[in-house]
This record gives sequence, structure tokens and C-alpha cells, in this order.
Amino acid sequence: MINRFLSLGAILTIGLLLAGCYRDFGPVVAEPQPLPPPLTATHIQVGDRLTVTVYDEPNLTGVHDVTPAGEIDLPLIGDVKAVGRTTTELQREIGDRYTSGKFVQEPKVTVAVVEYRPVYIFGEVVKPGSLPYRPGLNILTAVTEAGGLTYRGSREKVYLQRSGEQVWNEYPQLSSVTIMPGDLIRIPERYY
Repeated sequence: MINRFLSLGAILTIGLLLAGCYRDFGPVVAEPQPLPPPLTATHIQVGDRLTVTVYDEPNLTGVHDVTPAGEIDLPLIGDVKAVGRTTTELQREIGDRYTSGKFVQEPKVTVAVVEYRPVYIFGEVVKPGSLPYRPGLNILTAVTEAGGLTYRGSREKVYLQRSGEQVWNEYPQLSSVTIMPGDLIRIPERYY
């Protein structure tokens, strides 16, 4: 009878210890959609930092952050919707608003993204946290910039969650997996 309680207690203890290791980050899709194409024409998103230049108008030129409302606040014309637009579309909108308000005749406006939303990497990497995004960033580069894998890090697979998605897509750790601004990268633990 005592041996039965000891073995039951041992099983319970081991179960509780293993339960403390369990983490649920959400559903994982084992057969992900095809690899995304390389980033080309990026649409502006919340958290991006833009430089708006109005030539020959130094008071109207500056660096602006895209607010959580998806807008940038510009002198004289106020809030301009930026989220979901390309830089070319935003240039046109800003030029039209300065012209229609009779603030500037024939304004020459350029908009450039100077800083994208960061990419976040966590799990079995040496230095988890945010990484600055730059075009051409891929999984291997992101892992390298995070200090590499820990001794427990999986060398075969990686989980990727695109900005705005609710599921994790499982990919092999290949350099051809392109990272986009705002992506979450999770390096799982290997079990051998």
C-alpha cells in the first residue's frame, strides 16, 4: 500500500513538473502556405517612421511616425491617412492637400520609409527581442542577429506569424523564408 502511494506521488510530481514546461502560443499550421514573395512595394503600416520632404519648404519637411490611428500629422494640413498606402500614393495625397488648401503652389513632395516596424524573435535564441527590419531580411539572418540558437534550439524548423494573423506557420529553417515588417519569429525547442 505504501509503495502504491509512493509511485502515485512520484507520477503526480513528474506530471506537475512537466506541466510547468508547457507553453501554448496558439495554433500551428504544419503545412504552411507557399513562401511569401520577397518584399517589393511595401504598404505603410502602424509603427513605420516616414520622412516627408516638401522641396523648397523646410518648415513642411520632417520625420513622422505613423500613429496607432494609421495617420501622420503634417503642418498646415493636419492628419493624413497613411496605413495601407504606398509611399507614391501618400505623396500624391499630401501634394493634393497642400494644393487644395492653397498653402503651396505645385508642391514637390517625396515620402520615404526610414524605419519599418520591428521584427520580434523569441524562443530558443541567445538574445530574444526586437530586431530592426530591413528589406531582404530572412530567417537565418534574423537568428544570427539574435545571437544564434541556444543549445536547445531546433535546427530544423521555425514558426512564423505574419502581422495581423492568428496562426503560426511552420517552415524549415531556410534562408529563403523572407521576413516582413512586424513578423513574429519563434524558434522551438528540439527534443533530442
